[in-house]
Amino acid sequence: QVQLVESGGESVQAGGSLRLACEASGPNFDMYLMAWFRQAPEKEREFVAYINWSGSGVSYAGSLQGRFTISRDNAKNTVYLQMTDLKHADTGVYYCAADEYRSYSTTPIDYNYWGQGTQVTVSS
Repeated sequence: QVQLVESGGESVQAGGSLRLACEASGPNFDMYLMAWFRQAPEKEREFVAYINWSGSGVSYAGSLQGRFTISRDNAKNTVYLQMTDLKHADTGVYYCAADEYRSYSTTPIDYNYWGQGTQVTVSS
């Protein structure tokens, strides 16, 4: 079983950048599919990006590609989300998620482990 702790969320101006981190504890982190989701107030949780165990397979929500970059450092048991050119619409709670069975998924229900979330607020 893996436990996930996100960090790096804060309030920024539109156009700014942030890097979120998700540190995992527990065995076999390097075998997990890792992902970021986000949830804005009164909206459903939505897919942001995923990265497979080796880092060779990544995918982004279409509207975010080019601004967001997901990466992982298996030696540090950490996955990152670099966000650039932030917009007010990027505001929300960002969650890290993990799954030990799949090699890809954009669906929240497929992920067995979740962090507590980190708040990102972008002011225009």
